[in-house]
Amino acid sequence: MNCRHLRKNLAAHRAALALFAAGLAAVAMFRVLRNSSAAMTWWVERVSMPFKQAVSALVDPLPFSFCELAATLAILACLILLGRCVWLAVRRRVFRFVTWALHTATVVLWIYAAVCALWGTQYYAPGFARRAGMKTPPLSVDQLACVADFFARRADALAHAVPRDETGCFAVGAQEILDASGGIYDAIVEEYPFLEAPARRPKPAFYSKLMSAAGFTGYLCPLFGESTLNVDCPAVFLPVTVAHEFSHQRGVAAEQEANFVGIRAATTCGDAVYAYSGWLFGYLHLSNAWYSVDPAGASEHYRTLSEPVRADLAANNEYWARWEGPAREAGEKVYTEFLKSYDQELGMKSYGACVDLLVEYYLPLAQSAGD
Repeated sequence: MNCRHLRKNLAAHRAALALFAAGLAAVAMFRVLRNSSAAMTWWVERVSMPFKQAVSALVDPLPFSFCELAATLAILACLILLGRCVWLAVRRRVFRFVTWALHTATVVLWIYAAVCALWGTQYYAPGFARRAGMKTPPLSVDQLACVADFFARRADALAHAVPRDETGCFAVGAQEILDASGGIYDAIVEEYPFLEAPARRPKPAFYSKLMSAAGFTGYLCPLFGESTLNVDCPAVFLPVTVAHEFSHQRGVAAEQEANFVGIRAATTCGDAVYAYSGWLFGYLHLSNAWYSVDPAGASEHYRTLSEPVRADLAANNEYWARWEGPAREAGEKVYTEFLKSYDQELGMKSYGACVDLLVEYYLPLAQSAGD
C-alpha cells in the first residue's frame, strides 16, 4: 500500500516537473524570439490579439471585472491549499507542502509565460509612433510652453461645460463615464485605421482603494483583454484613463504611446466630459515637463488657469497625497521593474514621456492657433 502510494506521488511529481520545465522553455523561447521584430509582429497580429479579442468578447457582458474575480478566487484557493498543507506538514506529512510549493510555482510560471505571450510580445512589435510615422524630434522649452498653453486654453474652454459640485470641482459619476465610453475611438480610428478593434466595456474595480494605495488608476488584464478602472480616485481623469486602457486593448503597449492615443481619442470623440478630461490630462503632463526645465515660467502660467481647472487639479493632487507611503512606493517599484523586464527602460516615467509625442503632433496646431 505504501509503495503504491509512493508511486502515485512520484508520478504526480513527474507531471508537475514536466509542466514546470515546459513553462521555463516557453519563457526562454519568448526571450530568444523577442529580438525578432518579424516574429513578434506575426505573433501579435495572428495569435495574441485575435486570442484576446475573442476572450474579451466572452467576459465583456459581465458588469464586473472578471480579472478581479479570477485573481481573488486564485489567491483564496492558494491560501486554502497552503493552510491544508501546513496542517499536514505539522502532522509530519511534509511531502504535501513540497507538492503544494511545486504546483504553485508551476501555475505562477505558466501565468507569467502567458503574460509574456499575450502582452510582453507587444513591446517588441512595431509601436504606435512607428506605425503612425511619428519621429519625436528634440523639443525646446518654447515649444513645450506653446503646446502646454494650447492644452490649457482648451481645458479652460470646456471647464464650464461639465457638471460641477458645490466646491466647483468636476462632478460626473464614475458609472456615467464608463457607460459613455462606447464610440470614443470612432474619430481616431479614421485618423489611424490600424487602431480599429471591437469595442469593449470598461469595468469598475471592486478593489479601487487597493489600486489607489498602489498608485494605479487602471489596468488591462493581459490574459483576458479586459480593462479595469479605479473608480475611487477623482473622476476628472477617469474618462482619459478609459481611453488609455482602450488603447492597450487595440495593441498599443508602451505607456507613453497609450497616453498620447488616449488623449487624442478623448479629445476628438465629441463628448465634452471626455474631451475636458483629455485636454486637462495632457496639460498636466506638459506642465510637469515644463516645470522641470522652467519652474518660474510654468508656475506663472499655472496662475492664469481658470478657477474650475485649478480646482480639479488641486483635488486630484490632494487625493493622491493621501495615498503616499510604502504601499504606493512598492506598487510603483514593482510595476517599474515589470516594465523594465520588457526593455521599457523608463519604467513608470514612461507615462510622462508622452510629452514628446504631444509636442510633435500639436505644435503646428498650437502655432497656427496663436497666429
